[in-house]
Amino acid sequence: MSLGATAALALALAACQQPALAEQPAPRVPEAVIRANEASGLKTAVFAGGCYWGMEAVFSHLKGVTSVVSGFEGGLRADADYETVSTGTTGHAEAIRVTYDPARIRYDQLLQVFFGVASDPTQLNRQEPDVGPQYRNALVPIGPEQKRVAAAYIAQLKALKLWKRPIVTRIEPWHGFYPGPAEHQDFALRNPRHPYILRWDVARVDALKRTFPQWYKPDFTPN
Repeated sequence: MSLGATAALALALAACQQPALAEQPAPRVPEAVIRANEASGLKTAVFAGGCYWGMEAVFSHLKGVTSVVSGFEGGLRADADYETVSTGTTGHAEAIRVTYDPARIRYDQLLQVFFGVASDPTQLNRQEPDVGPQYRNALVPIGPEQKRVAAAYIAQLKALKLWKRPIVTRIEPWHGFYPGPAEHQDFALRNPRHPYILRWDVARVDALKRTFPQWYKPDFTPN
């Protein structure tokens, strides 16, 4: 590994070492009243919910998911590198691109997982220990059907007032997705004893298994 690559990895590993925000128990989220009406064939969804290691770990354990890529959404391609995004000035968010089979798991069911175990939708421009607009909570619908379902589900959850704090999840326009560095892909699979994974992301996967056993699979789907 070159000196530049080593420095980049060191910065990446340090980025998830900020003071932690006090956690609140995740409520059990309901099924969506408005279900996704999706044509057959593989589909793509993009979610931003904090450090993409944990988001990737959760969605990679879902039945019907064939690929999860860690990367960036919301900014320009020219700025979509980890060091620049980590400044919080580019408009990007750390995000994942999920490829899934709607015959096995629909978009609205992915939303249940997102709100139920993958992220805390009440944290503004941060997620657990990670602080900055690049860690914001956002849905990035691809196409009008995903946008319709996402807006309806957020409205449904807001009306229920399941959390003590208000939901701040944004619906952002689709401007493209840019994969992150190779060393960040399948991070939890390749680094199961990393302190950040043990502290934050193992619990998320355990919560997925407990909360959504109908969709959980023990194997991690590699990128």
